[in-house]
Formats: sequence, C-alpha cells, structure tokens
Amino acid sequence: MSPPKAPNSPAIRAAFWMIGSILAFSAMAIAAKQIGPRHDSFEIMTVRSAVGFVLVLALTAASGKLPEITARKLGGHALRNVIHFTGQNLWFWALTMIPLAQLFAIEFTSPLWVVLLAALLLGERLTKIRLIAAALGFVGVLIVARPDLAHLNPGVLAAAASALCFATTNVVTKKLTVGISILCILFWLTLMQFFFGLTAALSDGIFHLPTAATLPWLCVIGLAGVSAHYCVTAALKLAPASYVMPLDFLRLPLIAVVGALIYAEPLDPYVILGAAVIFAGIWLNIRAEIRPKGHIAPITTP
Repeated sequence: MSPPKAPNSPAIRAAFWMIGSILAFSAMAIAAKQIGPRHDSFEIMTVRSAVGFVLVLALTAASGKLPEITARKLGGHALRNVIHFTGQNLWFWALTMIPLAQLFAIEFTSPLWVVLLAALLLGERLTKIRLIAAALGFVGVLIVARPDLAHLNPGVLAAAASALCFATTNVVTKKLTVGISILCILFWLTLMQFFFGLTAALSDGIFHLPTAATLPWLCVIGLAGVSAHYCVTAALKLAPASYVMPLDFLRLPLIAVVGALIYAEPLDPYVILGAAVIFAGIWLNIRAEIRPKGHIAPITTP
C-alpha cells in the first residue's frame, strides 16, 4: 500500500527547500557568467558576502531575532566556513584547468560523499534506498557530462577535493542546525567569508571595484547566495543529510536547460536521459522517506 499524500511532511518540505536552493544556485551561476572577466573569484566572494551580510542582518533585525545571533559553537562555524571557502576556490582553480563538463561531473560526486560522511559522523542510517538514490543520481550526472577521467591531473584532483569539501561543509552544517538557528549560521557564514575573501582579494594589492554594469549582477549573486544557503540549511534542519543532498543532482540538468535557452548551448539527448535517471533516484528517495503519518525516521546525532 502506497503512503498517503503528506504535503506537510518534513521530507516533502525539505525537498521544496532544496528546489529553492537549486533555483538560487542557478541564478547565481547565471549572474557570475554575466560578470565576465571583470572580477576574480575572491572579489566576487567578497562582494557576495558583504551583500549577504547586510541582508541577513536586516532580516534578523526586522524579525526581532537578533538574540539568536550568538557565539555558541563558534569553532563549528569557523570550521564550516574554512572548508567551504577552500572548496569554492579549489572549484574555481579546477575550472581553469579541466573542461567544464568534467568539472561538473566530479563536483556532483559530493552527494555521494554526504551519504557516506553522514553515516560516519552523524549516525544517520545508511539505507539501501539512500544508496540507490545516490548511485542513480551519480550515474545520471555521468550520462549528462560524460567526463573523460582517463588521465588524472591537478585540475581533476582539485575538483575531487572541492567535492569532498562541499560534502563536509553540508555535514558540518547538519551538526550546526542542532540548537543553532538558520539566521545565526548565515550570519557567521557571510561575516567570516567576507573577511576570508577580502584578505585573499587584497593579497596581490589589487581590488577591482564594482562598476555600474557589474554591481547589479553582484547584488544578484549576494541575494542568491544567501537564499541558496538558507534553503539548504532549512532542508538539513528538516531531514537527514543523506536524503537531502542527493536532491542537488537536479541542478545539473537544470543548468543544461538554462544554458540551452539563454546561451544557445546545445542540448543533446544525453541530458534528457541523464535527467530521467536523476529523477528516478530522487523519486525513490522521497517516497522512502515519507511515513504513513508524514514523519521521517528520527535522526541520531552524536
């Protein structure tokens, strides 16, 4: 007997939050593409974090939740942001060394790492369905990108390391959501990464200020970045990381469609086939998480 519909199920709500994050990350990618060579990655991250910090502070103050901003688990916040900042820069470095399709395929091994790390570090159940969903998502990504991994080079290793960093970031985020509000996590994210980015951007003594043409896109990146992290954190607060993160596989076929519609990039049949495989894994995962009363299994955290 199939489970009844449960629109208020935590699993369903987590899926909707992840759809929001996918849309936000896609908007951020489009905005970054529009900026072109004007700003390097450190400058983009600095401005993005500055815009995000203002937005988070304004939202927190407007909602009367300033007392939620505390230094509790400050070490965890610092660890999360150092790992995330490192992963972002490894990704940008790999981008200059290997084909984009190959980079994306390697990056999307991140949900697989999340499934494994969540079982090791968070005590989440490593169920057969979660493994199947993650494997189907990964196979779908390989079908879409068809990377050539015959030769390992520094770019491939950097991309693999960035995927591991992103996975670790999400696992650390899951731990932080226990007793810490989403706004508090975003506050420390934007503040710490602003100083990380500014320090790195000024290391060569040059910082390109935003222009009238690039400032709107930088603001979009800042807004989309905060929105994406808010959605991911909200999803992780509702459901296990090993269920939430395979949903991120949807981002690759979506980006492929966006590229075809906006930038006239070719959309080959492999994208459609890969997307179908990805959807199959996600659908299995969602159905397995929905319980008869709309609850998901308890999460055990150390």
